[in-house]
Amino acid sequence: MSTETYAIIGAGLSGLTLALALHQQCPGSSTTIYESRPAALDIGGAITLSPNALRILDRLGIYSRFRQQAYEFDTLHYRTSTNQPLDTYEFGSAPKYGYRGMRIYRHAAINILTELVAEAGGIQVHYNKKFARVVAETREEVVFGFADGATARARYLLGADGIHSAVRGYLFPDLGVEFMGAVAVTATVPTQQLYTGRGGGGAEGEESADGEWPLPVTIMNRKYGAFVIAPQRKDGEEVLIGRQKRMDRPRDRAGWAALLNGEGQEGNKEWCVDFLREGVEEFPAIVQRAVQRIDPDTVNLWPFYRVPQLERWTSTKMSREQEQEQEQQYGRVVILGDAAHAIPPSAGQGVNQAIEDVYTFALIAGRGEKAGTGWEEGRAKAWKAWQAGRQARVDRVLELNAKVDSRRMIPLQEGDQEQGVAVEVEMEPFELGWLYQPDFEVMVDEWLAAEGVTFGL
Repeated sequence: MSTETYAIIGAGLSGLTLALALHQQCPGSSTTIYESRPAALDIGGAITLSPNALRILDRLGIYSRFRQQAYEFDTLHYRTSTNQPLDTYEFGSAPKYGYRGMRIYRHAAINILTELVAEAGGIQVHYNKKFARVVAETREEVVFGFADGATARARYLLGADGIHSAVRGYLFPDLGVEFMGAVAVTATVPTQQLYTGRGGGGAEGEESADGEWPLPVTIMNRKYGAFVIAPQRKDGEEVLIGRQKRMDRPRDRAGWAALLNGEGQEGNKEWCVDFLREGVEEFPAIVQRAVQRIDPDTVNLWPFYRVPQLERWTSTKMSREQEQEQEQQYGRVVILGDAAHAIPPSAGQGVNQAIEDVYTFALIAGRGEKAGTGWEEGRAKAWKAWQAGRQARVDRVLELNAKVDSRRMIPLQEGDQEQGVAVEVEMEPFELGWLYQPDFEVMVDEWLAAEGVTFGL
């Protein structure tokens, strides 16, 4: 078996972007991606990208490809049922941050990334390879195995395999993720359906029969919560519609699929359609039109999970006393993105922070590779500096999430208090320059300097 420099588990958005970042920053290295599914992921739903991630994608040569299939916008609007402004949240602005916000279908983004990986050369992707375990971690490499019994080896094993990460299980065998007690129920409908006597449209400020509604918009209702309408596709020809539903218990992947299909009733998603229509008479006409015709094939469930804050995102070199034990770790296994810190969706930063993870990791790896032997001497401190810097960013995003949540209205349940429910006044805009305008190269150098990491350079 040959030894790759980097083995990436997961060919999703994080894993593919990580491979491209390593290809750019570590030109002398070799990278292989292993994906459990039989082909490139074809997962429904769109993702929202903000300027912090778009800046990275631009530097990796990805941004222009994404723009060809993405819907661009600046602001998410919060409105009452009578179309009065409550709040706004910026997802981008070319004059302020250099980039507009972007919504692109996840499967379209993955297809583009897969094409770019193939064009880059030197990056291999193997499907039908489900990671099972780390066989051994030594001072020089990691040997790992798959569900089919095969093994492989690499200098570094990188877990970009999502919130239910199998690689994370090597670092924390007993750790479970926390279900947040809610799922998003979504569907897509033609934008034309929102309007009376008009076709197409979908531009911000499009006028409907009941007045001008800025899109994307979240329409608030004290009893039934928030109803989201968000354009997608390049020309905004369709919109996502969605609401959040409280649920008591988590499920595994098969369990969520069964719930989506009516707990075993093949193809029955009518309960989701019924939920999207629940209390619709309490919402304005634009929502009532949005739910008139829903194709069940477009319905999706997105459960919300949280990963507890982790003490480390890498395997750690054992003490001399522990080196006599059978299980040894030498800092050659790393987790990134949702595997390390799944972020609630309030500020739309989940995938954006994952992209920050993989790019800053590649920047540090690139600096280390240039240092030669100094890299091995400084690697443990470099990973520590990277995690500390990234955790500080993630913590600040979580604080932003809490502020966003406090300004949104959730459906009141029996016994709930009015505390935290939005009032019908317009709010001051969030200050987001710290989030959307970072200089990642400078940031990484500051992280390394704080830990005294020089790699001997």
